[in-house]
Amino acid sequence: MHSELAPLIFELCAIIISAALLGTVFLYARQPIILAYIAAGMLIGPHGINLVTSAENITQIGNLGVILLLFLIGLNLQPKKLLTLFQESALITLGTCAAFFAFSTLFCLAIAFSLRDAAIIGAALMFSSTVIGLKLIPTTTLHHKRLGEIITSILLVQDILAISVIIFLNMGDGMGNGNVMLLSFLLMLGKFALVCLLAFMGVRYVILPLFRRFDVIQEYSFVTTLAWCFLWAELSHQVGLSYESGAFIAGISIAVSQVSQAISVHLKPLREFFLILFFFAIGARMDISQANLYSLLGVLLGFLLIAVKYGGFALALKWAKEKPTVRHELSARLSQASEFSFLVTYAAMQAELLSQQAVLFIQITTITTFIVSTYWVVKRFPTPISIEKNLRQD
Repeated sequence: MHSELAPLIFELCAIIISAALLGTVFLYARQPIILAYIAAGMLIGPHGINLVTSAENITQIGNLGVILLLFLIGLNLQPKKLLTLFQESALITLGTCAAFFAFSTLFCLAIAFSLRDAAIIGAALMFSSTVIGLKLIPTTTLHHKRLGEIITSILLVQDILAISVIIFLNMGDGMGNGNVMLLSFLLMLGKFALVCLLAFMGVRYVILPLFRRFDVIQEYSFVTTLAWCFLWAELSHQVGLSYESGAFIAGISIAVSQVSQAISVHLKPLREFFLILFFFAIGARMDISQANLYSLLGVLLGFLLIAVKYGGFALALKWAKEKPTVRHELSARLSQASEFSFLVTYAAMQAELLSQQAVLFIQITTITTFIVSTYWVVKRFPTPISIEKNLRQD
C-alpha cells in the first residue's frame, strides 16, 4: 500500500514545494502568483524535468478546486436572486458567445483548418474561465456588489452552454441529426431541474433538521456540508451533467441556511489548495517541444481573442445600460478562454471529430489567454493576490 501511494505523495510534495519556491520568485518580481503555479507545471511536469510524470492524475485532483469554487459561489447566492440574474444575463451571454464563436471559427478557416476543426475550435474558445474570473475577484465584490452578480450569472449561463456543447460532441455520429440534438438538450434541462428539486428537498427534510440538532458541533456541520457538495457533484456527473453544476446546485440549496456563511469561510483554504493543483496541471500540459507554426498562430489568436472578448462584452454591457466602470472591469475579467476548452477538446477527441493539430492549437490559445488575462487583471484591478496594496482586496 505504501509503495503504491509513494509516487503520488512525492508528486504532491514536489508540486507544493515548487509552487512555493516559484511563487516567492514571482512575488519578488511583482508578478501574479497564479502564473507561478502554471510555470511550476511547465518546469517539473512531464514536458519539463519530469518530476511529475503525468498531468492527468493532478488534473483530476485539481478539479476538486473547481468543484469547491462553484459550491462556495452557490453558498452565497439565494435562489430567487439567482433566477433574476439569469434573466438579466441570458441575452448578453448568448449574444457574446455567438460572436466569439464566429470570430474564432473564421480565424481558423483563414489559416486553413477544416470546417469541422474550425467549428469545434470556435465552440471551445467562446466561453470565459469560471476559475480565473471568480478567483481573481475580491470576495466582497463577488457576493455584495453589482459587478460580482453580473460576472457570476454570465459564467453560470456559459457553463450550461458548455455542458450542452460537450453533450452534443459526446453524441458523435448523432451530431448531424437536429431532432436528436434538440431531444438531448431538453433531456439535459430535465435532468438539471430534477437534480435541483431533489437537492432542495434534501436540504429541507434532511440537512436542515440535522443542522438544527447538531449545530453546536462545528466539525459536523463542516463535514456534512462538504459531503453534500460531493454527493450532488457525483450524482450530476452520473446523470450526464457536470461535477461543477452539481456542486453549484448543492451550494444554492444550502444557501437558505444560516450556517452557509460560516461554512464558506472554513472551505476557502481547502479550495485554494486544490486550485494550486488545477493551475499546475495547466502548465504541465504544455509541451514546448511540439511548437510549430500553428502554435505561434495559437498565441496570436490568444491575444486577438482577449481583445475581441473585451470589446464584445463592453458593447453588450453598454446595450444593457451598465455603468462604464462596470463595463470596463467586467469585460477585462471575462476576456480569457475557459477551462471548458480542454473538456470540449477531450469530448471531440473521444468522438474522433478533431485533428491532433487542432487539439494542440486549442491548448496553446487557451493557455495564452489564461496568462495574458491574469496578468492584465492583477495589474489593473482589485484582486486577492495583487502585489499592490491599493489593489489587494478579499
